[in-house]
Amino acid sequence: MRKAHRYNFGVIGNCNYLAYVRHDSAVQWMCWPFMDSSFVFGSLIDEKKGGTFRIAPELPFLTRQKYVENTAILLTHFICEDGEFEVIDFAPRFPSHNRYHKPLQFFRKVKRLKGQPRIKIICDPRGNYGESTPEVFSGSNHINYRGLHVNLRLTTNAPKTFLIEERSFLLTEDLYLIFSTAEPFEVPLKETYEEYYYKTREYWRRWVKETFIPNLFQKELIRSVITIKLHQFEDTGAIIASGTTSLPEYPGSGRNWDYRYCWLRDSYFSLGALNSTGHFEEAERYLQFIHNILKNVQNLQPMYRINGEPEIFEKELDLAGYMENRPVRIGNAAYFQKQFDAFGQVILSLLPLYTDERIIHREQAFDLDLIKNLLDQIENCMQIPDSGTWELRGRKAKHLSTYLFHWAGAKAAYKIGEYYSDGDLKNKASEVSSMSEIEIEKCYSEEFGCYMADQSLAHFDATGFLLIIMNYLNQEDARTTKHFQRLQKELLSPEGMIYRYRTPDDFGDTHACFTICTYWYIESLICLGFLHEAEASLANIIQHGNHLGLLSEDISSEDGGQWGNFPQTYSHVGLINAVCRLARKRDQMVFE
Repeated sequence: MRKAHRYNFGVIGNCNYLAYVRHDSAVQWMCWPFMDSSFVFGSLIDEKKGGTFRIAPELPFLTRQKYVENTAILLTHFICEDGEFEVIDFAPRFPSHNRYHKPLQFFRKVKRLKGQPRIKIICDPRGNYGESTPEVFSGSNHINYRGLHVNLRLTTNAPKTFLIEERSFLLTEDLYLIFSTAEPFEVPLKETYEEYYYKTREYWRRWVKETFIPNLFQKELIRSVITIKLHQFEDTGAIIASGTTSLPEYPGSGRNWDYRYCWLRDSYFSLGALNSTGHFEEAERYLQFIHNILKNVQNLQPMYRINGEPEIFEKELDLAGYMENRPVRIGNAAYFQKQFDAFGQVILSLLPLYTDERIIHREQAFDLDLIKNLLDQIENCMQIPDSGTWELRGRKAKHLSTYLFHWAGAKAAYKIGEYYSDGDLKNKASEVSSMSEIEIEKCYSEEFGCYMADQSLAHFDATGFLLIIMNYLNQEDARTTKHFQRLQKELLSPEGMIYRYRTPDDFGDTHACFTICTYWYIESLICLGFLHEAEASLANIIQHGNHLGLLSEDISSEDGGQWGNFPQTYSHVGLINAVCRLARKRDQMVFE
């Protein structure tokens, strides 16, 4: 078996932007000014046109990379013949004047540890997805990069001539480099870096201390909850699926998608993870984002831009692609698909806003008519095929997962009606719930003893595990074990991970397991009481993370390698929800 592919970079951010730093310190991906803007460094998907920001020795070297414990600060340690040094990278984030200071600034420090290694610093930003190269101007203590989609500035005490000419030089002192937009940087360089480093480190450590985590897979949980936090665009509350685009689900598959947007489907699971770990502020902001996009309930989309705008036009770019995997896409045409599960997912997401006692003045802020309108939309689309959870482009069907979210959304609406003593809402919710159950049962195959992907009864699908997780099926139901075992037989890979389906789709056969599906499988094991098997499966999938514990969208069924957009928020959400469910189940068994 060939060596498994691993993404060899870490991610930093401050809830304003993300930067991807490879194990050799090269910034391979950074989109500015927003998470879904053009990259300014994009060598991840085109080495020639993408641009990079790299600090590296002239001589051959070894590196090791890690996060400062319980933070989003990244350390890359270099060892070479003529010395050692460390590159410390972070995005500033800390409290200031009763709000969070999170500037569009990228802080780097080259810390000399031993000897006087000869190094080279290359700062080569690009604009408009590689179509624009900058005009470079040297200032007194900075370099300006103009003519891109955003003007940029590098403030530093490193020799500017050597940077501009990309020449190597001796590292004789600690160097500070602050990459930012073009506004003047009129504060002391070294002192500002050190102050911001300390404040950012303490912010993350305090934030982690406020995180509720069980005494189980704690290190992985901490990294996962930090990763989800980094993917929230705090200004609007949106949580993006990933910060990257066009990293292929499998080499040569053509399944290269732009995930820098907010999917409503993810909201139910993401909010569960945030609530399980005690991060109410982040959950509340996310809920506000969802509430703000509900101005047009009838035409609810599966996904939105981070600013809540609906249009996400898809196009292909003339770029080489990650490891020469084309196409490179920006935008995502799935935004105009009909995915009717969104209505139920939104109700599930809004449930805490209507019923959580920590929300002040709920009656003034939220109208029960909104929930009734969402139930009306579910009823109106009950018999209409849609594109489903996996956003199939060539086929529509009456999908199990759509009806399951109809059912779950109606159950949540009933709870809201009960909370506000609204009999009409409760009656409507009961009607929609019953209608949804009828449609779910049409997805059951007597032949296989299993709920299938859709009412054609022709395909097995990992969304079937959600029937167990979301309490449609329970341990006492005689069909539950048969259903689970059949899905396990059809979808479990030899490496112990779950395919989302095995039927060829618009792009042919699948060669990778979708990471979140394995976590659904693990949660189903827990629900059914197979705790030892669940813990073993958790340990197995966690080892498929990269050297920093970051999880990808897909895992190769052939060699266990990482593929797809990275890190995938959904994958880290899956880890959190599975571990927290396992911990709750263990506690429950102790006290029974």
